[in-house]
Amino acid sequence: MSLPRVPLRVGVATDVGRVRAHNEDAAYAAGSIYLVADGMGGHAAGEVASALTAHAMGELAQRDDLVVGDLVAQVALANRRILAEAAAAPQHRGMATTLTGIGVVQVGGTAHWAVFNLGDSRVYRYADGQLRQVTVDHSEVQELVDAGLLTPAEAAGHPLRHTVTRSLGRAHLPAVDTWVFPPTPGERFVVCSDGLTGEVGDEDIAALLARTPDPQQAAAALVEAALAAGGRDNVTVVVVAVPDTAGGDLVEDTVPRPLVSGS
Repeated sequence: MSLPRVPLRVGVATDVGRVRAHNEDAAYAAGSIYLVADGMGGHAAGEVASALTAHAMGELAQRDDLVVGDLVAQVALANRRILAEAAAAPQHRGMATTLTGIGVVQVGGTAHWAVFNLGDSRVYRYADGQLRQVTVDHSEVQELVDAGLLTPAEAAGHPLRHTVTRSLGRAHLPAVDTWVFPPTPGERFVVCSDGLTGEVGDEDIAALLARTPDPQQAAAALVEAALAAGGRDNVTVVVVAVPDTAGGDLVEDTVPRPLVSGS
């Protein structure tokens, strides 16, 4: 027997910021896939890497039979496409991208969330008035925090805070972090590039979500908050909301929002 399909509400917003010349972020938000990729590399090559990654992961969006292994395999496919493009176009050599997001996967015949991550873009879960970072940053600073050599407050202003230790665009793809858990009625997720978290603290993100229940309005407000705080990087935000009465399979029930990027 098929389970009832639960409509998700989704919002997406992005901005080049107040300093950068190009927006090297990309996002995909439709069907079974919700992600942000933050490109890295000179001569705007980062936007090529992030776009390739978003397109590759988006190829899974219409599938309702995904398992975690499918997501990991698709990340590997995206990495191969980045390497192939870099080999074919000298101006794109060295390009890379972070990737973070959530997918709808099947576990024991029921829909679950699968969070996936490489790099320092983040997924947050907001439920019962509490904001929790699901992903763990793959950065030099996070490793120092984990080792007890820096406090989180010291890490926020550390010069190595933007040095990423895992990303796509490497000959040997690092391990992809994944977390799997069932959906909860009323929960919301924020999927974002570090253009948000580098400017807006967790307490302010939580406060904004508390007063802005609509996902599109929340995504736009979070981007505006990052711009108001300085906008020193590209900023992209995807907000995914599960209705309060959710129960059963998850299905995206808004206008599809495929690749989002800009210059």
